[in-house]
Amino acid sequence: MKLVRGVILHFMMMAMIVGLGWAEPMVLDGLVEPSLVVNVGSPVPGILASVKVDRGDMVKKGQVLATLEADVERATMALAQARAEMEQTIRAGEARLEFSIRKQERFEELYKKKVIPFTDMDEARTASELALMELEEAKENKRIAALEFKRSVAVVNRMSIQSSIAGVVMERFLSPGEHVEDQPVLKLAQIHPLYVEVFAPVELLGTIKVGMQAEVTPENPVGQVYKAKVTIVDRVIDAASGTFGVRLELPNPKYRLPAGLKCKVSFNKK
Repeated sequence: MKLVRGVILHFMMMAMIVGLGWAEPMVLDGLVEPSLVVNVGSPVPGILASVKVDRGDMVKKGQVLATLEADVERATMALAQARAEMEQTIRAGEARLEFSIRKQERFEELYKKKVIPFTDMDEARTASELALMELEEAKENKRIAALEFKRSVAVVNRMSIQSSIAGVVMERFLSPGEHVEDQPVLKLAQIHPLYVEVFAPVELLGTIKVGMQAEVTPENPVGQVYKAKVTIVDRVIDAASGTFGVRLELPNPKYRLPAGLKCKVSFNKK
């Protein structure tokens, strides 16, 4: 049956081409589709705390669509931030180092005057070196705390599900309170630009080319004429129907035209 329908479609298109002889624009049937459809989920498992959008809502790229419960992660982030901002350990280390250096300088002078033995002067030098090492350790701990805070921020951010595209919500799969692991939460569609998919008879192969302009007339109640441009011409022919696929890109910046409409696509012989 599929083969029979394909043959009938092929001869109907042939009759249109012969009848028109390409003196008039060639009109083919098409379908307006989203340029991109994505399932949006969570990168980490958890419990949904909120879903901020529903089917039919328009969303922007980067917009927070849903959040997971993250009380523990936020508490960990706050603790890491407090550690990263602590300055007392470094200040204390700086004070100890300054004191040790002053003490060492005094002992160096006393040793030169032979007032104190070498062991006292050596002890003062060692104390300065240890104070310097303690200060460097305190600074390194602060850098590690800053990295831990940065990691905690990243963990908390991953508890928010953001939109990867600007478009419309096609479907919502889960609600607050449900567990998320590997399944999607929402399905989104990008409708600017739109794609118009057309199956053209094989006789037009080589005539319809990438970059070619066409007029797209969606079915009622839209009915308005839109300009579109050919972006893809398939190089593989469907043997059953004697057709090849053509994709056109249709700008839709104000989202006035919905996806899923049947349409007529008019190609001019130029």
